[in-house]
Amino acid sequence: MRCRSVKDGCSPQGQCGCCTVWVDGAPRVACVTAVRRVAGRSVTTVEGLEPELRTRWARAFADAGASQCGFCTPGILLRLASLETGSRPVTRQAVESALLAHLCRCTGWQSIVEAACAALGIDPGHPQARIPDPLLASWRAQIEGPAFQSSGPDVVLGGGGFADDTAPARALVQLGAAETAPAASLGAARDGSVKVQGRNSTVPLVHPVAVPAGEWALTLQTTWVEPAYLEADASWCRPDGMPASPLANGGAFGGKRHSPVVARARTLATELQSPVRVLWSREDVVRYGPKRPPLALALRPDGSGVVRIGRTPGSPDLGELEERLRRVAPDVVIEVVDIAGPPVALELRGAVWVEVLAARLALAGRRAEGSGGGDGDGSGDGTGSADVTLPGGGRASVSVQTGAGTGPSGRGTVSVEVWAGEILDPVTLRSYVVGAVHQALGLVWSEGIAVDAAGVPLDLTIRSFGILTARDMPQVEVTLHEDDRWPVNGSDAVFAATVAAAWKAEGVPPRWPTRRSGVDHRRRVARTPDGDGQSQEREEKR
Repeated sequence: MRCRSVKDGCSPQGQCGCCTVWVDGAPRVACVTAVRRVAGRSVTTVEGLEPELRTRWARAFADAGASQCGFCTPGILLRLASLETGSRPVTRQAVESALLAHLCRCTGWQSIVEAACAALGIDPGHPQARIPDPLLASWRAQIEGPAFQSSGPDVVLGGGGFADDTAPARALVQLGAAETAPAASLGAARDGSVKVQGRNSTVPLVHPVAVPAGEWALTLQTTWVEPAYLEADASWCRPDGMPASPLANGGAFGGKRHSPVVARARTLATELQSPVRVLWSREDVVRYGPKRPPLALALRPDGSGVVRIGRTPGSPDLGELEERLRRVAPDVVIEVVDIAGPPVALELRGAVWVEVLAARLALAGRRAEGSGGGDGDGSGDGTGSADVTLPGGGRASVSVQTGAGTGPSGRGTVSVEVWAGEILDPVTLRSYVVGAVHQALGLVWSEGIAVDAAGVPLDLTIRSFGILTARDMPQVEVTLHEDDRWPVNGSDAVFAATVAAAWKAEGVPPRWPTRRSGVDHRRRVARTPDGDGQSQEREEKR
């Protein structure tokens, strides 16, 4: 049918919402809806919406910055637009509840809620309509991404030019990370593929890298975290042609920068002398896509110390980390530890250096407050702040308040000030700022996936990653400061500052995520100095 607005982000899990359509005017997730159930009924995609409704909702999303890469937005738009004809009261809370069926990894939810409230005529506090300059908006998005990205109503409606949307209709299809033979159609490729069933395990999270033995002022261990970009790795290529990029409209925040599907599509197209599509399933992405390197960090009172980085077989070289870390923490020594697990990569947003910078800021805050703000046992008072200026020039000041009943929604408030040179497009920059807050809070509070003894990921479904929903998010208040400098990245500074502030608010417990059940937050130190992460551990009081 060549209908490109309906996206596949997780089929057949039915958990990301990207394939949402209307069936007789009610939203349904297409990947888990049998064809026999829609026989004789009306199925509507965004292409089939009434022009006035489609234009109004697409404009509202664009005005609020509610779409970045745009992969998730057609399905979200359909679900939220269905609230107009529903029987329940249309409120901000109803919008947030409707979003439980979806995942957006870019925006942090708030701008989507604001866009829906604008389109539905509720909650007049939403951002005002704008007349954007597409060039300036794309420029700001490319600085923050960092990848080329277009915006506007056409992207909201699914026209982001994603790799698999642009593939020739008669291209052969190779499905999955296993090197199965290409098939003549997607259906045939599914029949011949190696399928690993997605599941949400009950296995506890592990922290695979041990803290170095010794007396330390502050320690931190992190777990396996899934980047959870929604557009699964995909590419296609004609014989002797240029492969389609898995980052055609940005997104992923470093997660697909070296995706193997590109080389695979080129190789197969050349060998078979035919156009070939290469697609990964959601389960493939989780099992074989790169993760933030798990780490164990130990700092002395003066901020010096050791960070141990977990490296897994087949991962790219981590040598460039030394230069990155030297710029923010020159007196922290790097030790690389071999562990079992999925691939790790430094391209993921702020990998390693953000954790180290956050720990140094938390330690400095303790010194300034005379050991106030929590003693590392998770007994924080719900408030934390951090001010970060990155070597590239971006600066962010973040204050987190998460006490019960605080903020307009009762879920707390995150106040953010940003200095990123010339703003270029305030709506785009604000959208990236709120998205960075969302990712940072999730990293500290809730995100993680379980692995088995061999390091193979067990949590393979969208809802098993621990990503904060719209109903979990505190209100984010953003102030953008214009200055006459050349535009620089601001959202990475926001990410780093929010990580530090959120951790302080929790009382600086020694393990992330801090709010995930089953995570033991007592400090644990390796019994032996080699710190291979496999030795017996013991508790040690501060």
